[in-house]
Amino acid sequence: MDKILNDLNEEQKRAATMIDGSLLILAGAGSGKTKTITSRLAYLLANGIDPANTLTLTFTNKAANEMRERALKMIGDVIYPPLLCTFHKFGLLFLKFNIDRINRTNNFVVIDNDDKKRIIKNFGTELPIALVANEISKYKNSLIFPKTAIERATLPNYKIIASLYKKYEEYLEKNNLVDFDDLLVLTYKILDENSDLCEQTSQRYRYIMIDEYQDTNELQYKLIKKLCSTHQNICVVGDDDQSIYGWRGANIKNILEFADQFPGTTIIKLEKNYRSTKQILKIANNLIEHNRGRLGKKLDSVKGDGKEVEYIHSDNENNEANLIAKRIQILIDRGISPNKIAILYRINALSRSIEEGLNRAKINYKMVGGVKFYERAEIKDLISYLRIIANPHDDFSLRRVINRPKRGIGKVTVDKILKAAYDKKLSIYQFLSTNLEEAEKLCSKKSFVEIKRFIKNIKKLKKELQKSTYDFIDNLEDTFHIKEYYQKLPDSLEKVANIEEFQGLFRDYILSNPDASIDDFLNEITLQSDQDQIDNQSVSVMNIHAAKGLEFDYLFVIGLEEGFFPITGDGSDIEEERRLGYVAITRTKKELTLSSSASRFYKGRRAYLNKSRFLTECGVCKGSLHLEKTTSFKKGDLVKHKIFGMGRVLEVNKIKREFKLKINFGGTKRDILASFVEKI
Repeated sequence: MDKILNDLNEEQKRAATMIDGSLLILAGAGSGKTKTITSRLAYLLANGIDPANTLTLTFTNKAANEMRERALKMIGDVIYPPLLCTFHKFGLLFLKFNIDRINRTNNFVVIDNDDKKRIIKNFGTELPIALVANEISKYKNSLIFPKTAIERATLPNYKIIASLYKKYEEYLEKNNLVDFDDLLVLTYKILDENSDLCEQTSQRYRYIMIDEYQDTNELQYKLIKKLCSTHQNICVVGDDDQSIYGWRGANIKNILEFADQFPGTTIIKLEKNYRSTKQILKIANNLIEHNRGRLGKKLDSVKGDGKEVEYIHSDNENNEANLIAKRIQILIDRGISPNKIAILYRINALSRSIEEGLNRAKINYKMVGGVKFYERAEIKDLISYLRIIANPHDDFSLRRVINRPKRGIGKVTVDKILKAAYDKKLSIYQFLSTNLEEAEKLCSKKSFVEIKRFIKNIKKLKKELQKSTYDFIDNLEDTFHIKEYYQKLPDSLEKVANIEEFQGLFRDYILSNPDASIDDFLNEITLQSDQDQIDNQSVSVMNIHAAKGLEFDYLFVIGLEEGFFPITGDGSDIEEERRLGYVAITRTKKELTLSSSASRFYKGRRAYLNKSRFLTECGVCKGSLHLEKTTSFKKGDLVKHKIFGMGRVLEVNKIKREFKLKINFGGTKRDILASFVEKI
């Protein structure tokens, strides 16, 4: 027992030794969360609780494996290990034993996302496959089944998606397939429809622990409630200040309202931080205290004093990149390993200037959890179009974009054309320009019309290029609607931001080099993106979401301007943006530099920007503090009030620090403060 508890502080020890009842461990960044939850599991087993009666759920296999290894080291060999796995692995195990309850056999096959897209594609829809797959996933995680989806769909595209959802589900059942979402959806459905099995399952798993509870969604919460239907022995570990996945369905209310959902809950706060210095935690605490939707805690540094947090302000993104590269080079010259250094940003499009700055300084870097700017699909598409205009005989580039955006020109058709062109020793462009009658025989009527239009547009753009190189990038978009195509896909905001960054880069290059050609521009970006891989020692470059759970000795956070960080406007949540800032700051162990720029490319044009409110709120810049109550409500939203029920938002008005909503509750209009309703 001493081996399990010796290394814990008082609060960690208290959390690890509480066995019965509901427990919320509010674990601040760097406060020893994993050590506490694994010690608690070891403590349960060391006190004679059967491993078969425990269930510990995580979000990643890596976390599950790490916890299992740590817990078993503390207690030594056990007859069989406790069940410690991801939510989806638990669902898979449950279905293997119980899927017969919904008249399915347990020899089902789990399909991945690519399989899912292929199945949908076979239904022959004109809608983007990725969009349909994404919407089906949303339906499932909201426990909306095909019949209800069809009844609720009003817009034409959503009627199509709902019907495709029905076909997709019928296909899965017919072929005994299960997709990733089904692992939880079907598990919940079986427990909900079979009270006897629900009781047995709950009795079996009498001690439940859940990691990263702030990241759970509505479906996971409902599943947890089923598992706790016969007892209240549930321990959840999480940090409401690090809830940053609202955009993918995580519901922060699960952790904020845990004590209401499980009466008699004990709350233990882990506030001793073992990662960062006092100066770093001071600005993290300052920033997050501006959020109202939180349970409240204050991190205290065990490490003590360190270097003051630095703030740098540059004229533009290129100066910012050069300045940061110089600072990193100084650190490396001091003997600091590059893998202890990282650069974070909120918007992926900001990586372009940083990547180029590091390349110019010959500093090796790696993109973590993402793709380098010039390797992103949407950027490769744009580069391919530029290459075709510069050299129409570039078959590689033409093959990439002849059906992107979608034109109904399939791979079989392209292969036929390629073979015919090869036989005549011509490029694809030459063949299609001079052998239209032969080309017509190789494809369908619709494909041929699109191919003719494609070739005609290339010729037109080549002529327009002779008039103005600067306007060419706009003419390209007006002709092929590349941005419009990506706007219809999942993660469209990010992809469109990348396209606009590239378009702005092109204009800026031509303004700075009036006599330059497209070839010159292509050669320039090829040099910028061709990074020499010297060794495995690399500076990490990533967005803040990818940095969650990581830590670095030296950290640079860039793009601290209004509109970039925080993202503002319709649909943005200022409190989640602030939590992202908190997560970024608390990744740092020794030295932190915050950076803003006076101007950046924005929507393809250079924009002059205001410093982020976060710089003032965390205390690194002087300025007037302005607290703002978050609202993601807009006119037309469907909301729910505890007394008045469901209603539709008619108006959104700001009253001092609150937002007031005018809501139509079934014909009765009322003015209600935003904090008293929730969006449906």
